[in-house]
Parts: sequence; C-alpha cells; structure tokens
Amino acid sequence: MPASNTATLYGTVTKTFHWLTALLIITIIPLGLIANDLPYETNAQLAFKAQLFSFHKTLGVIIFAVALARILWALTQTKPGALHPDRKAETMLAEVVHWLLYISLVAVPLTGWIHHAATTGFAPILLPIGQSLPLVPKSEGFADVFATLHWIWSKVMVASILLHIAGALKHQFVDKDATLRRMWFGQTQAPALPAHRGSLVAPIAALGIFALATAAAAAAGFFSHETRTAGPALAAVSSEWAVTDGAVAITVTQFGSPVTGTFADWTSAISFDPDATGVMGNVTTTIAIGSLQLGSVTSQAMGADFFDAETFPTATFAANIIADGDGYVADGTLSIKGNTVPVTLPFALTIVGDTAEMTGTLNLDRRTFEIGQSMSDETNLAFGVGVNVTLSATRSAQ
Repeated sequence: MPASNTATLYGTVTKTFHWLTALLIITIIPLGLIANDLPYETNAQLAFKAQLFSFHKTLGVIIFAVALARILWALTQTKPGALHPDRKAETMLAEVVHWLLYISLVAVPLTGWIHHAATTGFAPILLPIGQSLPLVPKSEGFADVFATLHWIWSKVMVASILLHIAGALKHQFVDKDATLRRMWFGQTQAPALPAHRGSLVAPIAALGIFALATAAAAAAGFFSHETRTAGPALAAVSSEWAVTDGAVAITVTQFGSPVTGTFADWTSAISFDPDATGVMGNVTTTIAIGSLQLGSVTSQAMGADFFDAETFPTATFAANIIADGDGYVADGTLSIKGNTVPVTLPFALTIVGDTAEMTGTLNLDRRTFEIGQSMSDETNLAFGVGVNVTLSATRSAQ
C-alpha cells in the first residue's frame, strides 16, 4: 500500500492522520465534559479535576499540531475523486463538512490554548513548551473572549463530526460503496475516477458557518460576561502622605506554578517623619478582598474555605514604621478573615523632596489565617504566599 494518495485511494500517511485524529478527538471531548462537571470542594477533588483538565489541554495542543501536519500533507497530495460525482448536492455537503472539520481542528484547540495562555492558575499543559504564548497578554477579559470562542466553535466541530460519521455510515450501509473502506488500511478495490477537483465554494461556505455561529452567540449575549461583584469601593482616607500610585500583589503556588494576583482597591493612611528617631510614623492599610484578581482561581479564592470575602470583606495591616539599618520595617499586625497576626514588613524607601517611593516584600503562611483549610498539604496549593507592595506617595502641604 503506497504512502501517498492516488486518484483512486488514500495512502498510508493520510489514513494514519485520519484515524489518529479520530482517536484524539474521541478522547479529548469526554475528558473536557467530565472535567468541567467535576466538583472541586476538597483537595482530592481539585487535584483530580485539574489533572483531567491538564490532560484535556495537553491533548488539545497535540491535536493542533497533528491538524497542521495533516493539512500540510494534504496540500501536497492528490485527493481521490468522489464515488458519486453525479450527486452534486451530496458531494458539496460532504466537501463543506470536510472543511468545517479542517477549520475546527485548528481553531478549537488554538482558542483553548490562547485562553489558557491569557489566564493564570489551575491546570497546566503537560508538555515542555511553557504555559504562555507570544503576543498573548495575561488578561482575564482577553481570556474570556477566547474561552467563549472555544466553546462555540467546539459545538460546530461536534456537529461536523456527527455529520461526517453519518455520511460514512450512509456510504457503508445504504450505498454499500468503498468510501469507508478506502480510508481503512489494506488493499481496497475502488472504481477508477478522475482525481478530486476542489473549488472555493466549500471553504467559503464553511467559514460562513463559523461566522454565523459566532454572530448568533454574540447576539445571544455569550460574549457579555458579568463582572464579578467586588463589593462597595473603600472610602478615601486622610493621610499625611497621600498615595498616588502603587500595587498590592500576592503570589501563590498552585500545582508547582506561581500565580500572581493584585488587589484593585486598597487605601493607606501614612504618617512618617524621616528625621524622627525610634518610631518614625505609622501606616494603616485597608484592602478590599473582593477586588482581588487571581487568574482562573479568582472565584475560588473568594469562597468560604479561602478568603470568605462575603463574611470578611476587608483585610487590615496596621504598623509602626521603624528604621532598620539601610532600610525600614513596618512592624504591626495583619488581620485577614478574622485572624490578627503579628507581621513585620521590611521595605526600601526613597524620598526626593515631597515624593516617596516604597517597595516591600514578605512571605506569609496561608494556614496562619485559616485560608485553604481543605488543602492540608502542598500538593495543590503551597502554604507560602508572597506579598509584594509598591507605592508612590506625596507629602501633604502643612
């Protein structure tokens, strides 16, 4: 049996691509459906759910690579002619379905991959290729768009697969011709027919179907994602040093990979005299827990087992500022989820005129604040949490 196609039969390489793709597809679709419906309330449940999603994503990347290789191979090959060229409508429908399959085998895994690359956290791809893609920003809005496209286009792919299977079964059991047999391995007798001559009608029609499906989804509101309610904004505070810019970020380690998020809403009341000795001032920082964006695990982080944002909407850091060698420390307490714990934040400070620039980092143990109690080991979520604070402030006029 030849490796390349002829005008009558498909070659070994084409058949291998066809059945390899079929095997991958019938594996990845159930994986995604099952993983999506699994609970993740306990450590073991989350680990299993993430593992299935990792397998699903990894197979998606493999399907994308196989699809590209298959398309490149097909471009170099003669395509056997249709066994019933006189049935023009049926032949055209088969061509459109084939193009829907080709497009979806590239578009569906690619949109899923982009969604994964645009967000942070949860199930990693189990290939040595990293978790990011060039030109794809880490953006939840961007990720939501491609997650929606992935969902919509996967439905087009499933419909195309069902039509493809229905057509193959019709040829096998109704027409009783060689359509299915000539895609299987081994020698097959097929009538001598002219090689397939393609046209632009089928690919244009397939692209039109994708466009219609996307437009219908947009009209139905599938792209209108509701913004998670972060709670009421914090009230402004009076301060000797007014914060003009800055960020409060945390980094957790999930499944061995760092996931960084930031709190969008926080206030700091700062009193500080750079010429004082001993206690040089104090700071009180209030953080709106609901304003945290932590990649794909943001909603989970708000839950009762973690920050419990509904019951404990804010965290508070209150400390005295003391010189410490060439730097400074803010020595005080941090209150999260009803737990008040002594904390010392070392930081660097630069003051030029009436403008101050500060950066500080510290490491916390989530167990100290009863966060993630169901995750009693570090298999899924590490105990350590890194905190990074940066801010710019200007001294108020006296």
